[in-house]
Order: sequence, then C-alpha cells, then structure tokens
Amino acid sequence: MVTENNKSIVNQRGTLYIVGIGPGAVEHITPKAAAAIAASSVIVGYSTYIELIGELIRDKTIIGTGMTQEVKRCTAAIDEAARGRVVSVISSGDPGVYAMAGLVLELIKERTEGGVYPWSDAAARPTIEVIPGVPALCAAAAALGAPLMHDFAAISLSDRLTPWELIERRLHAAASADFVIVIYNPKSKGRPSHINKARDILLKYKSGGTPVGIVKGAARADESITITTLSEMLNHEIDMQTTIVIGNSQSFSCGGWIITPRGYRLPEKAAGGG
Repeated sequence: MVTENNKSIVNQRGTLYIVGIGPGAVEHITPKAAAAIAASSVIVGYSTYIELIGELIRDKTIIGTGMTQEVKRCTAAIDEAARGRVVSVISSGDPGVYAMAGLVLELIKERTEGGVYPWSDAAARPTIEVIPGVPALCAAAAALGAPLMHDFAAISLSDRLTPWELIERRLHAAASADFVIVIYNPKSKGRPSHINKARDILLKYKSGGTPVGIVKGAARADESITITTLSEMLNHEIDMQTTIVIGNSQSFSCGGWIITPRGYRLPEKAAGGG
C-alpha cells in the first residue's frame, strides 16, 4: 500500500471504463456503454457531459470538473479504480477521438513507472476497457447525408494543446490532397479568427463552391443544420458546439444533403469497400 495526499491506495483490483456517450442523448448511447455506466459506482467527467446523462447516474458518486481540468479528473478516476471501485470516465462522442482515453492510459503508464501505483504488472492493475461511442463527425455526417463516403481528415482548430503553426500545416496538407475535411472546435471567444484563417487556407486548394455542412449540436435536441459553400460559410453561426464538414472536389449538395461519391457507379473502376 502507498499513500498519496493522505489517501490510501491499495493493491485491490478495480475496474476502469473509459466510455464514449456519443452525442449526448441517451438513445445514442450504445448498450455496452450504458451497461458500463450502470455497473459503475463512480462517474467521472466534464460537468457538461455529466449533465447530459443525469438520468442514468442518479445513484452514483459523481466527480465532475470544468474545462482545462482533464488531468485532475482522469487522475481522480484512476485513484478510485486503484481503491477497488468500478469507475466510468465519460467523454462525449468517442473516448479515443479528441477525448480522454489517451490521457488516462498515459497517466497510468507514468504513475505506475513513477511508483505512485503499486502495480508490478498489468495483471495487478485495475481492469481497463475503452468503450467506443458515436463521434461528433459521424453524428454530423448523418445529419448531412453522406459527406464522408470517401477519404477524409479530421482537424481541430483549438490551439490550446497544439501549436497553431502545426494546425495550419495540417490544413494545407489535407486540402492539397483533396480530402473531405471535418473541422472540430472551429471557434471560441478566445480564438474567434481561427476559422477565418482556416477557410482562407482551404480556398487556396478548394473551389469556393465546395459544399460545406455546418452542424451545431449534432444529434441533440437543439441540433441545427446549415448547408452552404466554402465561400459563404463564414456568413453563418459557428461556435464550439459546431462540427463543420467541407467536401472534396467531387462532393455535391442535393435535396438538403451533401454527398461525396465513393465510386460505386463507375463500372470501369473496381470500387473497394462495402
């Protein structure tokens, strides 16, 4: 047994689920994710996401924190599992897409190697399972029709953890390769101009008429959907709850949908996949 911050951490095997709750509505949570949450005595997550699943966790111990406190809440989750409890760390969307899975696993590695946790090998540590959820890009794509039928890239415009210069390089690379591009975290009060800079970069490689889907609150009660073009996209409301999908050179809009052809209708080509 070791002690950290006057709290005993014992070598008793608990369970740590890293759970994706999807867009937020209970109907979009997978049965396996719901079962993990039901089996847990402790729920850890960003306070806003905890509120989304309030009806599922009324009888649980809740550890909620605000933005920028990811390390604090993931550490708390690991500590609770180290005490033999069953814990779910929740993320919106999928826990492995711009979310908590990587951080939890990094902290377990670092703190085990540093002697904070008394686990001599993987068999001694809590059981750990990453449970997938519906990511925002899939929820947004479903709202828009079929924009992700061919190769695509997802890029976050938040430079809180990634230098803006690197984000710009990725935008240039994805646009020059004619990927469909999904933009996460497009605009906040602290960085209102990033989306403008990103749009200008994309216009160097893509036509101004390229279809763009702007989905706010995808698959939530307040969902809003706008289909526009690359030239006109900045004329529409965009915020941190928005996911933007920008087509490739073959994408088109029709009947309220954005469609990116996969190539199935070209008999001279062998279209792979199913």
